[in-house]
Amino acid sequence: MTAVAGTLLRSLGVVSQSISQTAPAALRGVSQSLLNRGTWSTPAWTPLVTTVRHRYYADKLEKGPLKRHYGYKEKLHTKGMLPHMVHGQRLPVPLFRPKNNWSERKALFGQNDYIDILGNGTLHPTDVAYSVPPWLRGFKGNEYQMLLRKRKLFQSEMASSRPTKYREMNKRIKWLYRFLNQKTRDYYWHKA
Repeated sequence: MTAVAGTLLRSLGVVSQSISQTAPAALRGVSQSLLNRGTWSTPAWTPLVTTVRHRYYADKLEKGPLKRHYGYKEKLHTKGMLPHMVHGQRLPVPLFRPKNNWSERKALFGQNDYIDILGNGTLHPTDVAYSVPPWLRGFKGNEYQMLLRKRKLFQSEMASSRPTKYREMNKRIKWLYRFLNQKTRDYYWHKA
């Protein structure tokens, strides 16, 4: 193999010398200096050597299995249905505390639902709706009427303390006014 490579290089050297002798002087340049610099008649020519990581499969097996995701710690629980064990301790579970079904809030829930039927007639069901704001207790109407009522009651304080809410409320009132007056049919509208 080395003998064949050597003869090939020698023949290339001879061809390059003949080209350099016949080429005009203007074409001779860097390539000419490169051709003259190398000696092609060297007897020992060594090919480019590439290293092989695993020469034999047995050497690869001796090193053990390939390590993937080295240093990565899995944070998800993938070990089945049992609780995840961290440092030999179970996950903390809150103590069982039974609910008090006879607390005041639960015991008195719905006590005034039928006050108008079972009472003496002095109380109205809207009077005992404690979770509803006072300005909405007993109110009956659509969203537009409710917003008009709210603006009438809280206009001065909303404008100073919550200007963005006040502006959004006015925008909604204006939109509902247009919608109710232009987009919906009333009782006096007839087909032409």
